Amino acid sequence: QVRPVESGGGLVQAGDSMRLSCAASGRLFSTYALGWFRQAPGKEREFVAAIGSIARDTDYEDSVRDRFTISRDNVKNTVYLQMNDLKPEDTAVYYCADRPREIGYQDWEYNNWGQGTQVTDSS
Repeated sequence: QVRPVESGGGLVQAGDSMRLSCAASGRLFSTYALGWFRQAPGKEREFVAAIGSIARDTDYEDSVRDRFTISRDNVKNTVYLQMNDLKPEDTAVYYCADRPREIGYQDWEYNNWGQGTQVTDSS
């Protein structure tokens, strides 16, 4: 599985929406779970959301559960993170990573990591 590539970050204001994308090439993409993690300045990387190889299998960190939606398009080999009602505390570098089949919640459970995309609150 080739390293994922994130895109879609940038400057936002409180209440804005933004969609992040994670493109991961490879013919086995549909068999992988994809996770989004984030790392804010001075903090450890934390789990945000994940989607299993079965698309209905999703889970979220509690602070984003009612605001973010993760989805996947196996034709485009892409996973999306739709972020609504963004808050200053969402400012972080967002990373995408993959692992076989099932959702994981710890970063060590994931194999291939992207370079990250920065989301910054400019309020």
